[in-house]
Amino acid sequence: MGNKNKTVSFRVSQDSFEKLREIAEERDLSLSAVFRDYVDKLVAHDGQVKVVPAHQVEESDEDAPEFPPKVKVPKSFLREHERLELEAEHLRDQLEEHKRYVTHLREKLEESDEDEEVVKLEDLDDELTEDVDLDDNYTLG
Repeated sequence: MGNKNKTVSFRVSQDSFEKLREIAEERDLSLSAVFRDYVDKLVAHDGQVKVVPAHQVEESDEDAPEFPPKVKVPKSFLREHERLELEAEHLRDQLEEHKRYVTHLREKLEESDEDEEVVKLEDLDDELTEDVDLDDNYTLG
């Protein structure tokens, strides 16, 4: 059997929920990620995890991996990400503008279909070939 993820749900008070959301925002994580990390630590340490304020953490834990793990991202990466987000937004705006223009052209075409007759070039060619003897040679010059 493969590993299947399971869902755990429980209820907390409104105050606790707001505090958890603040913690998640401070760490730039989702609430789900906070709980997944906590559960992973709890399982890894056989239920011996103790939650304490950051200022009460013992100095002997310096060798332990940082929780939650933090990654330093170069500013160039952040700038490139922001640039790409702006470009994506610009492209979305252009797409919306294009869609409006296509809709406008379709409406205009529907209006003009009632007023004008469309003549296809193939039909004109067929009419001309019926009237002309195909054995005659024409020279352009």
